[in-house]
Amino acid sequence: MGDLATYRRKRDFRRTPEPAGSAARDASGRRRFVVQRHRASRLHYDLRFEIDGVLVSWAVPKGPTLDPSVKRMAVHVEDHPVEYIDFEGIIPSGQYGGGDVIVWDTGTWEPAKTDDPAAALEQGELHAEVHGEKLRGRLVLLRRDGKADEKEQWLLLHKKDEYAVPGWDPEEHPRSVLTGRTNDEVKEDPDRMWRSGAPAEEAEVSMLPDPVPDEAIAALEELEQEGTWEVFGRRLKVTNLDKVLFPGDPPVTKRELLAYVARIAPLSLPYLEGRALNLHRYPDGADAKGFWHKELPKHAPDWLPRWDNPEADPGETTTYLVVDEPAALLWAANFGALEWHPWTSLTTAMHEPTYALVDLDPGERTTWDELLELARLHRTALDHLGVTARAKVTGKRGIQIWVPVRPGYTFDETRAWTEKLSKTIGKVLPDLVSWKWQKKERRGLARLDYTQNAINKTLVAPYSTRPAAGAPVSVPISWAELDDPELRPDRWTVRTVLDRLEERGDPFRALLGVEQDLPEIT
Repeated sequence: MGDLATYRRKRDFRRTPEPAGSAARDASGRRRFVVQRHRASRLHYDLRFEIDGVLVSWAVPKGPTLDPSVKRMAVHVEDHPVEYIDFEGIIPSGQYGGGDVIVWDTGTWEPAKTDDPAAALEQGELHAEVHGEKLRGRLVLLRRDGKADEKEQWLLLHKKDEYAVPGWDPEEHPRSVLTGRTNDEVKEDPDRMWRSGAPAEEAEVSMLPDPVPDEAIAALEELEQEGTWEVFGRRLKVTNLDKVLFPGDPPVTKRELLAYVARIAPLSLPYLEGRALNLHRYPDGADAKGFWHKELPKHAPDWLPRWDNPEADPGETTTYLVVDEPAALLWAANFGALEWHPWTSLTTAMHEPTYALVDLDPGERTTWDELLELARLHRTALDHLGVTARAKVTGKRGIQIWVPVRPGYTFDETRAWTEKLSKTIGKVLPDLVSWKWQKKERRGLARLDYTQNAINKTLVAPYSTRPAAGAPVSVPISWAELDDPELRPDRWTVRTVLDRLEERGDPFRALLGVEQDLPEIT
């Protein structure tokens, strides 16, 4: 027992959020067990007993049961590190075991009929008295073929004791004992990841953003028309705070926009950091004409993160803003940027996109129901292909779909793949789609735009405002919300989206850390 070599060999710890682990024993000396409900290539339950500093593990396709008349197949798999015992979250697509995981049950256990469970395992028979929240009583594991090797098959059964329950089905008890959430809920809004390059004992990090302190928002409210605002560890000079930027009843002022950006910036940061940012500025408000502003101005404070494009031709943008900290996004909003458009590639690999993008761009004749039909077809196709992706409403009329990809793809490759995907879907509803480049030639039909998959071609960022009355916001949604009769592309504003996040979380969080191949479309 205790050999983690097989576990480590099957995982690339530069990419997976699983802990690399060590063979450390629990300080209390108690033996622990866990059952994780794990949806990878197929649903199964991982039964793990802490023995000699590791989690000795079996994959149980149909799950453990309290029914003593049922024998379950259990496949003995590699040992896992003890730090994995309370892992609940997602393992990125393309990784060994990629999928979503909940802690279905956990507790303590004692070996029965032996004082040496490692020796009992070698002999092919382990009796365990478990004290969980769902599982209680005597579990028995029996090796079927007598051979001790990887992927050996065992039988799992529950003895006839006071805890036995005839007909007990684990699928009737689908929620996590830690959080009360289902696998679907964890998949849609994961809140835990692990830093792949860190030691296992330091690997766990929260995916939930650190909120802006209430005192910082109060300080903004107390400022006059302008002043110095200390926020996120920076001293930010803010101006024209009572200027109307978005018409409405009541209108949205610059002060209210900055308060929104301060609250949303920590959550938006993973979708912006490390990327050049194109700003769509409306310094006179959404009612006036806006313009693109890409070059970081000379008067920008020295602390602002930035990137110099080494391939910029004369007359092109040389220095871009990079939002590597929340205060940088606040600076952009104070600068009049009502829209934020991050590059699809990172500055460290400017020719390698990290997302493939599909822009469902409605025409003048396209109804919302028709656009939803097209979006649902993309949902079905991506699910059939086994591709992790999410949609977001644009805050105006459209829907966009973001597909994370592994490093190494070129823009030509992501564009060709999304073109094939969208043209395959377009054949299903040909009367709704035009492939004409010029808008006036589309006869009011929708365009499934794959051409945004190019360097410095951008789509609006998640949670960016849009320049329209009421300050609508581009908001990520779950796939299931495409069936919500109340869904609209401009449903949420700066005044309502924070309540939604409090209630539903961030569906795009499921894309973080995912590095996947784009499968062939036939």
